Amino acid sequence: MSKHKVIKGLVAATVGAMAVLASGALPASAQDKQINLKISLWVPPVHPLVKSTQEWADSIAKASGGTITASVFPAEQLGKAFDHYDMVRDGIADVGYVSPGYQPGRFPVINAAQLPFIVADAKGGTAAIDSWYRKYAPKEMADTHFCLAFVHDPGALHSRKKITLPSDVKGLKVRPAQQTMGELVTTLGGTNVQASAPESRDALERGIADAITFPWNSIFLFGIDKVTKYTLDVPLYTTAYTWTMNKDVYDNASAAQKKVLDDHCSTAWAVKLSSAWTDFEHAGRDKMKAAPGHEVVELTPEQVAEWRKAVSPLQANWEKQVTAKGYDPAEILGDLKKSLADNKAAF
Repeated sequence: MSKHKVIKGLVAATVGAMAVLASGALPASAQDKQINLKISLWVPPVHPLVKSTQEWADSIAKASGGTITASVFPAEQLGKAFDHYDMVRDGIADVGYVSPGYQPGRFPVINAAQLPFIVADAKGGTAAIDSWYRKYAPKEMADTHFCLAFVHDPGALHSRKKITLPSDVKGLKVRPAQQTMGELVTTLGGTNVQASAPESRDALERGIADAITFPWNSIFLFGIDKVTKYTLDVPLYTTAYTWTMNKDVYDNASAAQKKVLDDHCSTAWAVKLSSAWTDFEHAGRDKMKAAPGHEVVELTPEQVAEWRKAVSPLQANWEKQVTAKGYDPAEILGDLKKSLADNKAAF
């Protein structure tokens, strides 16, 4: 090869490398330290979120050139559902599926997304809540690396005895989905029974609980349809979740690997990751209506108005909690409602 061609090749290679650097697109290389993420979930292996998690992990592996791989652990293999945030913080898991509402008072900001009659649609709601919470997550969840947030399709109240009006909850033992629903139960004169999703069927079967707030199709997935007979057909609540990453794992990744992780910790991925679950839960409404031995209780507009009135104190309680943590509740709720409106997901 001539000297001229060698020089020309070196110049082209140098220009190409400079272009890559200028664009910020630093490809993962063989020199990057190998990372194997332990991803912990507390849902069973057949849950739609498990498959979506594997697809998320496979996409990261491909984008990183194989320098970031993952092992997915469903069904509380690494620890209990209530403990997932601390498991990620402490390095028991590298990525965790966290339900902030499982720990009352600890994460009040994100609980705004769990107030009743706030979110009408899970896909638009997920886009809205993920983009909204990115402003607050670095402070509220400061000891982990926030990845993304999402909500499930609006859930309902399922029970062993028929419930139509808020007054019917008085004296009942209810397993709430999260903190806000727990406050609602107390407000209506009921008693809260603390149980994670995997523990809920046993609580109802043994009579420890009389009712449960839960998404529609997960009732069948967790076998709770065997121990309940009635479902109140009203979008009473939704639950906000986060995908949280261990700070050391993220901080010790190379610049190229961080870019891959950042690209997968996005609003677009929040929607993509949760969409299969959203579709699954939404299909549960028709399934429940067709299930033998079950009654879906339809409400009149007047009865819906009674429920709206009954849940109104929850916002005042939420405002007190975020104020105590040094936040402005009007700003938080204003930001959330605007994001929901922008994404056509406001109730």
